[in-house]
Amino acid sequence: MSAPALSALSAPLLVLRLFSAEFAHLPAPALGVSTIFPDRLELSFHGDLAGFEAWRDALQILPSSVSYHEHSSGRTRVLTAETDYGGARVHLIGFAQMPGGDGARSRQEAGR
Repeated sequence: MSAPALSALSAPLLVLRLFSAEFAHLPAPALGVSTIFPDRLELSFHGDLAGFEAWRDALQILPSSVSYHEHSSGRTRVLTAETDYGGARVHLIGFAQMPGGDGARSRQEAGR
């Protein structure tokens, strides 16, 4: 089986081009484009959720459409949201450490 041509990724690549012009002032995300999901553009933010929120607002994704999860035994917050834009499915994902989620126990926990 041969690999798909680059043209199979035209929708997310076009949206990325639109974003670079329209939203150049927003925080730069980590980008994901894949032949596995050829119509999807993933924008991910690591470290804090400000970038996620800026893009969510710019793409007019309602806060009620955001999903919240926790990973790493509750040490990492994860926000996800999706929207259609310019013929592609845009998937936002944000990762942030929970306050006090550095693996160290609080003083109260340590005294138990």
